[in-house]
Amino acid sequence: MDGSDYYIPAAALALGFLSKLPGLIRRRRNPMVRAVAGLLLMASAGFAFAAPPTIVVVNRIVGMPNISAPLVYTILSVFNTCCIVLLAYWREGLGRDVQRRVRRWVAACGAVSILIAVAFALGDAPVERLRDLDTHYATTPWIREMIVVYLSWHIVVGVVVTTMCWKWSRTVDGWLRAGLLTLVVGFAFSADFGVAKAAAVVARWTGGDLDFLSTDLAPPLAGVGAVLTTAGFLLPQGQRATAAWEAWQTYRRMGPLWRRLRTLAGLPVTTIWWAPLESRLFDRETDIHDDLLALAPYCDAQTMTTCRDRALAEGVSPDDAWAVAAATMIAHAIAAKESAAEMGEESQASGTAALGALLSTGTRGIAHISRQYDALRHHTVAA
Repeated sequence: MDGSDYYIPAAALALGFLSKLPGLIRRRRNPMVRAVAGLLLMASAGFAFAAPPTIVVVNRIVGMPNISAPLVYTILSVFNTCCIVLLAYWREGLGRDVQRRVRRWVAACGAVSILIAVAFALGDAPVERLRDLDTHYATTPWIREMIVVYLSWHIVVGVVVTTMCWKWSRTVDGWLRAGLLTLVVGFAFSADFGVAKAAAVVARWTGGDLDFLSTDLAPPLAGVGAVLTTAGFLLPQGQRATAAWEAWQTYRRMGPLWRRLRTLAGLPVTTIWWAPLESRLFDRETDIHDDLLALAPYCDAQTMTTCRDRALAEGVSPDDAWAVAAATMIAHAIAAKESAAEMGEESQASGTAALGALLSTGTRGIAHISRQYDALRHHTVAA
């Protein structure tokens, strides 16, 4: 009974909470950020404090048998509330109506927590039970009520959230739909945990013995449910992670052209690495725009057209053919500027028009051109 089946998911969820901590500090006034952080923290704490070794330690420190029970019940009740609050913000935003509903859910959770504490204080549970407190004290006055309050809240939240997620999942797609369907499964497991516990307790009331439902079946259901629930809320972040990865790839691909143009202009090739990626990407794109416009007198639209036609004739895709042509024109312009070639006003106008078409392709277009420029430069060096 080393508790590893509790501590491993607790550690994983704690890492998830720590990863969100910088964002929580920066945006601590954002209710949705607080709800996400609260969900991860309560999920981790729920596993950690429900582990039998932790129960023993807490009971010994406080000096009261089974004091861990109301503590764990309260943590899990708060976790359930964080889930429904986050779902409300997630679906409906941060408007006044949502805030009112959230306050009602939080007030209900507060009432449940108080009832759990009061019922435990009024009851008598002198024998420490690490795994079967629910069934062992199922008929004990006040402890019985504490168990009923906790399980009722758990089942109600599980059913409500499962229904909400299922209905919403039918109207969306992508990462959001995947997250919602994961939540449906996660809360179904969570609700089944409550039902299994409740069935075992009711069996005790009627003189039966279905303790295995509480001690053997319910804990794994709770573990799977908590992990899937947390994953369901985090899955839609995959869209943001994908966008961040694409932004990083675009930023990196702009590097060769940006560094060459900066060197050509005699400007420092330095990057503020601690600045946000969006800011660095914008700055790099702006630098490329400015440095390319300085090359306008040396750019030859005809060079680009000829190169593009040749690439298409060789079977290169239209996008790649255009990028290769643009990269070739830029390479020729750089060489012309370095050789201090004389360029007239007509060349300025022609080059500006060619660059206008090039720059209008946007961030990804420039990154594509930079990538082809890098390949062209390496091919020239190898040759």
